Amino acid sequence: MTHRLQALLVAAIWGVNFVVIEIGLRDLPPLVLTALRFVVAAVPLVLLVPRPTARLRYVVGYGLVLGVLKFGVLFTAMDAGMPAGLASLVLQAQALVSVLLAAVLLRERPSGWQLGGVFVGSAGIGMLALGNGHATVVGFALTLAAAASWAVANVVVRASGETRPLSLLVWSSLVPPIPLLGLASVADGPGAVLDAITGLSWRGILAVLYVAYVSTLVGFGVWNRLIATYSVARIAPFSLVVPVFGLAASWLFLGEPVGVREGVAALVILTGLALVLRPARPVPAGRGSAEMGDLALVRLTGRGGE
Repeated sequence: MTHRLQALLVAAIWGVNFVVIEIGLRDLPPLVLTALRFVVAAVPLVLLVPRPTARLRYVVGYGLVLGVLKFGVLFTAMDAGMPAGLASLVLQAQALVSVLLAAVLLRERPSGWQLGGVFVGSAGIGMLALGNGHATVVGFALTLAAAASWAVANVVVRASGETRPLSLLVWSSLVPPIPLLGLASVADGPGAVLDAITGLSWRGILAVLYVAYVSTLVGFGVWNRLIATYSVARIAPFSLVVPVFGLAASWLFLGEPVGVREGVAALVILTGLALVLRPARPVPAGRGSAEMGDLALVRLTGRGGE
């Protein structure tokens, strides 16, 4: 399977994932569902895969940014009234933020076609987001925050110089559960957290298995490998296709409406992706990426050293 087809497969997996999340939230509080996602993703695979080659700070940082910030905030947004289809749209603002962050922090220079494609795709997302009255203000704002967190996670992957993407994903999955369960205990109460975990229904179990194994291990495993092989600017825009699958899955399984606006916007998004896909030379990961990673970490944290 070509890398482009792999990226599109990931987009399809993630599009369906929004429906699965909404179904899982019917049985589990958002932060508990997020914590279980990463527990299942880490155990028992952490005993079977080698340690990441990246420095520990990248592993921990990726786990916190992706697990606690991106997914913790996203699941909370959907629990606060953000519809699955619209969430799949707004979250893709990360593509534009990822390209801009990579240019500033990693000194990656996106081509004019790539920048144009990102802006065209973002315009398609804007067409769907503007005038949509189905989302709460809190849900919309939290989804934007999740998008920004995902963009930072993309930069961390590229900056780390990791040569074992699956190892990074599995070992970093050990990081989010404890802070997420701690936050859930504060938000929902320890008793509610315990009851949610011990009273899991088959629907909840299947939702956890999908978001852990299919969306996290398969989806992010392939995604991180592609980012490590190419550049953030080259791969991140593929997520612009996620809303196409997300809207279709939400319409099919949840009955969320899809009209002319959605169809036109999907065509605009695909046009943007076509611009991004103009031929570009792969940029291999390695020592250079690690050196750029040190610079990026300094700029992200505002300090140097370990």
